[in-house]
Amino acid sequence: TMLTFKMLLYSSPLCNFGLLFPPSYSLFAETLMDSRWATTELAWTTFPESGWEEVSGYDDSMSPIRTYQVCNVRQPNQNNWLRTDYVPRKGVLRVYVELKFSVRDCASIPNIPGSCKETFNLFYYESEGDVATDSSPLWKENPYVKVDTIAPDESFSLLEAGRINTKVRSFGPLSKAGFYLAFQDLGACMSLISVRVFFKKCSTTIANFAVFPETATGAEATSLVIAPGACVANAMEVSVPLKLYCNGDGEWMVPVGSCTCVAGYEPAGENTQCQACIPGTFKSKFGEGTCAPCPANSRTSSRGANICPCLSGFYRADSDPPDSSCTTIPLAPRNVISSVNETSLSLEWDEPTDTGGRGDLVYNVVCKKCLRDLSPCTRCDDNVDIAPRRLGMRQRKVVVRNLQAHTRYSFEVQAVNGVSGKNPSSPNYSTVNITTNQAAPSAVPTVHLMRSTADTLSLSWLPPEKPNGVILDYEIKYQERGQAMAHTVTSQHSSAKVEGLRAATPYVVQVRARTVAGYGRYSNPMDFSTNLHSDPQKSVQDQLPLIIGSASAGLVVVVALVVIAVVCSDLSFLFFLLVSPGVKVYIDPFTYEDPNDAVHEFAKEIDISCVKIEEVIGAGEFGEVCRGRLKQAGRREMVVAIKTLKAGYTERQRRDFLAEASIMGQFDHPNVIRLEGVLTRSCPVLIITEFMENGALDSFLRLNDGRFTMTQLVGMLRGIAAGMKYLSDMNYVHRDLAARNILVNSNLVCKVSDFGLSRFLDDTSADPTYTSSLGGKIPIRWTAPEAIAFRKFTSASDVWSYGIVMWEVVSYGERPYWDMSNQDVMTAVEQDYRLPPPMDCPMVLHQLMLECWMKERNLRPKFSRIVSTLDKLLRNAASLKVVTSSYSGDLLRLGGTLPGHNRKSPEDSQEIIRQQMSQTLPIRV
Repeated sequence: TMLTFKMLLYSSPLCNFGLLFPPSYSLFAETLMDSRWATTELAWTTFPESGWEEVSGYDDSMSPIRTYQVCNVRQPNQNNWLRTDYVPRKGVLRVYVELKFSVRDCASIPNIPGSCKETFNLFYYESEGDVATDSSPLWKENPYVKVDTIAPDESFSLLEAGRINTKVRSFGPLSKAGFYLAFQDLGACMSLISVRVFFKKCSTTIANFAVFPETATGAEATSLVIAPGACVANAMEVSVPLKLYCNGDGEWMVPVGSCTCVAGYEPAGENTQCQACIPGTFKSKFGEGTCAPCPANSRTSSRGANICPCLSGFYRADSDPPDSSCTTIPLAPRNVISSVNETSLSLEWDEPTDTGGRGDLVYNVVCKKCLRDLSPCTRCDDNVDIAPRRLGMRQRKVVVRNLQAHTRYSFEVQAVNGVSGKNPSSPNYSTVNITTNQAAPSAVPTVHLMRSTADTLSLSWLPPEKPNGVILDYEIKYQERGQAMAHTVTSQHSSAKVEGLRAATPYVVQVRARTVAGYGRYSNPMDFSTNLHSDPQKSVQDQLPLIIGSASAGLVVVVALVVIAVVCSDLSFLFFLLVSPGVKVYIDPFTYEDPNDAVHEFAKEIDISCVKIEEVIGAGEFGEVCRGRLKQAGRREMVVAIKTLKAGYTERQRRDFLAEASIMGQFDHPNVIRLEGVLTRSCPVLIITEFMENGALDSFLRLNDGRFTMTQLVGMLRGIAAGMKYLSDMNYVHRDLAARNILVNSNLVCKVSDFGLSRFLDDTSADPTYTSSLGGKIPIRWTAPEAIAFRKFTSASDVWSYGIVMWEVVSYGERPYWDMSNQDVMTAVEQDYRLPPPMDCPMVLHQLMLECWMKERNLRPKFSRIVSTLDKLLRNAASLKVVTSSYSGDLLRLGGTLPGHNRKSPEDSQEIIRQQMSQTLPIRV
C-alpha cells in the first residue's frame, strides 16, 4: 500500500535527520528564504492533498526540522505540486535556489509500474504581492515558469545508506516585487529535505584606499555591475572615476581609479585606511609614503602634520621643500682687506665661520659715500662700478672703480643666504672705510676728423669717461705716419685745429686730457690725411663740369628707359632695366591680383602624409605653433615648426597667413628663417619652417642671463645683421625687427623671422607693444621716429630697430625703456633721449647703437657697414673689454648729432659733445 511505501521511505537511513549538516553561509551571498530554520510547520500549499506531505523531525542538535516527501509510485499519471510561501526579492535581479533532496531508486522498488520517476521539476511565479491561493495561479506550467528538471546525482535503495543530493539553480531577471517557488512531482519516491533561496553579492570592500559598497550581482551570470567608490577618510583622489565591477560570482574585479593618503597621513591597516602622523613626525606630500621624523631644527607637537615648523632663529627659504632642514643666516664675512689705487679700490674677504648650514651663500657689496661733516653716509650713485657685480656674488673679491678723488667711502660686505630675508634684522656684514687718492683722467675716447684741408686737420673728441677732476686742457700729439718725430699742441676745449701740415700726407693723431693730478693716457692712434688741394671751393668748381656732365648723361639714360617702357606698354620692363643684373629683388605678394598665385609661385606645396604634428609649443598670430616632423621622398626626416591657421578664419586672415609664406619663400640665407613648404589643400592650412630649438631670442637670453661671453653675444648680433643686410639688399623692409622675432637654434645661430605684415593693418590687436595714433599697429619701442610719425618705413628704420635689438642682446633680454609708457617713449626719443649702455656693455657697441639711433635717417649706418664693424670687433676681441658706465634706468640725453656727423662748427660741436656725455636726465617710470 502507499503507507507501506512511505514506511519504506521513512525507515531508510535518509530519514536520520542527524545527517543534515548545518547551513553554511558564503561571504558573497545573502539568504532570502531557508526552510532549515523553520521552527513550526512550513504549511506550504500542495495540490492535490494526497501528494506532497510535510514531515517533522530533529537534527543532531535536537532542533526541529521540516521536510516534504512524496512516494505515490504505485499510481500512474502523478502530478503533485508543492508551492512555497511568497518570497520578496529585495530588489535583486537574479536569485539562486539550493535544493537538498533524496530520491529512491525505482529499480529497488518491486512491483511498480513503468511510470516511476527519479526526477522532479522546479518552477517559479512572479507577482507584486502575496496573492496566490489554493487554486490560483493554475497548477500547470503556464503561468508558472520552469527553471529546470532536477535529477539526483545518486539515488538510494532500501539496503544502502541514504544519498543526499544538493543542487543549485538560478533564474532571472526578476522584475516584480517577489515570487513563489513550485515543485512538480510526476511519480517519484523522494524527500525534499531543505530549500534555500539566496542571491549573490559583492561585499563591502576597500581597494586603493577607496570604499566600495555592498553590491548585488547582475541579472545574468555573466553580468558585471559597476559599483562607485569613495575615498576613505583622510584620502584624496589621484585618478578618477573610482569604480569596481561586481561579477556574477560575487567577486570584485577590474578596479578603476585610486585614492591616496593626504599630506600628514600615512597608509595603515594593509592599505585600507590613512592614519595621522604622530607628534614629532610629518608627511609633506600626498601619496603612499610614510611619516618621517622632523628635519633638523624643526619640531611639531600636533598629529597629522604636513610640515614641521622651524625652531626660533631658524628658517626655510621659499624655495626649500618642507622636508628640508631649517637653517639660519650666516655670520659676517671675515678679514676684509682693502687696497686703494687712486680712485679704484679692491676688496677681499674670507668666508664666515658659520654659513648658516646652507649651500647658497652669496655676498653683497654696499657702497656708501661719506661727507666730511657729521651727516650720515649715503648710497653711492650708479656711476660707481663694482665688478663683477654688486649683489649675489659667489666670489670673495671685487674691484670698485669710478670713485671720486679725495673722498671718504664706507663699504659693507654682506653675507647672505636663502633665508636672510626671513630674519627681520639686517644681514650680517663687515664694514671697511677708505679714502680715495687724487687720480689722473682716463683715456680720451676715439678722436674724430671734422674737416681737413691741404695743411689743416680739424679734430674733435669726447671728454674722458672718468675725468677724476676738472679737465684743465687737452694735449694733441701728431706725427707723419712712419716718422719718429712728433709734435704737440694744446686746446682748452674738446676740439682743435692742427695747422701747418703737409698736403696729401697721412698723420697719426692721439689726444690726452690733463687735470691737477697730471696727464691721463693717450687715446688710441687714429690715421687722418690732409687733402691734395688747398682751396676746397676751387676743387669743387674744377669738378663741376664733370658732375653736370655725368648728371646729364644719367638723365638721358633714364628718359630713354621711360620712352622704351611706354612704347612697350610694360612698366615692369622699366623696373627690370633699372635693377642691376643678377640681383634678386623681393616681390610683394599683395601686388598679385590673386594672392594664392604668390603662394604657389614662391612656396612649395607639401603632401599632408609627409607631415606629423607631435606637440603644441606656442601660439602664433593666426593659430597654434607646433613641433613636428617632415619626411619627404628622397630626403631625411627632419624636425620642423608648424604654424596652423585657426578654425573659423576669414578669407582675409587666410590671405595674410599665407602671405608670410609667400614672403619667406623668396629668401635663402643662413640667418633668415627657412620655409620648407605649405599645405593649402588641407584643413587646417599649415606653414612648415625649419625648427629652432632655443626659441625666441629675448626669452632665451632671459633664461641664460650672464652665461655668454661678450664675443658670443657679438656673434649673435653679427648673424642678425647679416640676415638684415640680405633682406635690405633685396629691398625688403622688415618693420618689426625685435629680439622676440629672432629665433635661435641649438648652435646659437640667430635667424630673422616673423614676416607677417597683417598686424600693421589690423586695428583690433590688444597687444600694447603695437600702438599708433595714426591707425594700424606699430611696435613703438623698436620703431624709428619717422616711421611712427609719418609711416615712413625704410631700411634705415630697420637699422634703428636693429640698434634696439643690440641693446636687448647686451642686456640679456631686458625690456627697452623699462616700464615707461609708449607715449613717454615717443616723447623722450623726440627730445633726443636715448637708451643708456647696459651693464658691462663695451663702449664700441654702445657707440654703434647710438649711430643706429641717429635722428637723421641718412646718417644711420647701412647694414653692410654694421656687419663689417662687427666682423672687426670679432677679430679684435680686446676692443670689447673697454666697457661703459651703466646708467641703471636713466635715459641718456644727446644734445645733438653724434661726433663725426655734426654739421655745426668745431667749436660748437665740441661743446655739444661735452654736454651730451656729461649730462643725464633721470626719467622716473
